[in-house]
Amino acid sequence: MPDRAKILLVDDREENLIALEAILSSLDVVAIRARSGEEALKALLSIDFALILLDVRMPGMDGFETAAHIKRRERTRNIPIIFLTVVDSAPDYAFRGYAAGAVDYLTKPFDPWVLRAKVSVFVELYNMNRRLTEQASLLRERLGVELPDGVGGAEVLPELSRRLRAVEDELGRMGELVGKGNGSVTLAGPLRELSERVLHLRAGFDALS
Repeated sequence: MPDRAKILLVDDREENLIALEAILSSLDVVAIRARSGEEALKALLSIDFALILLDVRMPGMDGFETAAHIKRRERTRNIPIIFLTVVDSAPDYAFRGYAAGAVDYLTKPFDPWVLRAKVSVFVELYNMNRRLTEQASLLRERLGVELPDGVGGAEVLPELSRRLRAVEDELGRMGELVGKGNGSVTLAGPLRELSERVLHLRAGFDALS
């Protein structure tokens, strides 16, 4: 059973962290807290996250500076960030958020249903990428490593085909959701890249069949 996707919650206020955890409690994810930008960067050194929910207004290192550090690191630069801030923030906060690398921006108080829906989309995309990486690893093993005695292509290829088809089906469903507006428009780029990876994997698999 694969590990549940992890979400990093970054906010200096305890009540906000509690509220975020309550909103996400119905999702199959693990929420991990950070009370500052420094704590967030430390957590990112050893844990793989599907998504970061990052408060803009924090003492010391604020959300924009934290995001800049995240995007500069090779290990973390591709983790999606959703900025959270109060409704009376400066008018340029949204622009600064996107410029800092955020994929989305929500003002407090936000609709819990909207936040859950957005988180669900990014978690699903993260899980699909993990599954695709596993399938690619299996295919590389099939191409480059001799199989153990008693295990042949007749056993391996059907299983690869089944797993790849499942990824293709999920990718098609995700594309439909984004096309209908049930997700951030910024998902179009990642979905396109994921589609290209799936096409390459399918081409390699078909060459074995």
